[in-house]
Amino acid sequence: MPEGDSVWQTAKRLREVLEGQALRHTDFRVPAHATADLAGQVVDEVLSRGKHLLIRVGDRTVHSHLKMEGRWDVHPLGTRWRRPAHAARIVLRTDAYEAVGFWLGIAEVIERDREFDAVGHLGPDLLGPDWDAGEAIRRLRQRPERPVFLALLDQQNLAGLGNEYVNEVLFIAGLAPTRAIADVPDPDRLVALAHRVISDNRDRIRRTFTGNTRRGQERWVYGRDRETCRRCGGPIMRGSLGDTPTSQRDTFWCPHCQT
Repeated sequence: MPEGDSVWQTAKRLREVLEGQALRHTDFRVPAHATADLAGQVVDEVLSRGKHLLIRVGDRTVHSHLKMEGRWDVHPLGTRWRRPAHAARIVLRTDAYEAVGFWLGIAEVIERDREFDAVGHLGPDLLGPDWDAGEAIRRLRQRPERPVFLALLDQQNLAGLGNEYVNEVLFIAGLAPTRAIADVPDPDRLVALAHRVISDNRDRIRRTFTGNTRRGQERWVYGRDRETCRRCGGPIMRGSLGDTPTSQRDTFWCPHCQT
């Protein structure tokens, strides 16, 4: 599942083959940007911002978001793509590589000085060089009645956490997903925990929250409903929370270990 660490890894992989390289061919397979052409220009920078990817080329930026199914692949020039061509949304070709974005939830070319319109709403980036824990805590406290699960998921509070991370971090912290932010005894510790967990996973091939990278052993609660808690042996529960009926997200928790 693409979360902040996955997007950070994607940016790193794209950076290695694109930064400083001239684009020999570009293809934007979305109607609104089908006529955009960045061929002949040099890629200045590739960076992640929460779950967003920004590829800066001259005075423009290729902005993408993976959503649930998207991904970027890098192919040595002339090799076969590993995914179907009809799923490609963006193709960037250099002398040696093709970077192809498949099933992207957002795929657009914007003016670089308009990046704020795309990502300016985001809170501090957990994996960014300018991570600001104090600002993240300030934003969380602006709605003290909000369930901690929803507050941590909100990219306007802190950018990078998705459903899997939030469920796992709350288990480690011993907090029920429905607990209000105002009732979290130490929000500084919670934010520091979230930062540490995602930072620890940033360079891992397989994401883990338990410290065990064996398949099926990586998670405490996420996706483990009807299984037993690895700590207390009790049942893992499943529910849903959302600000509206159409924004419900799955919650997983241990009623004994999380209060």
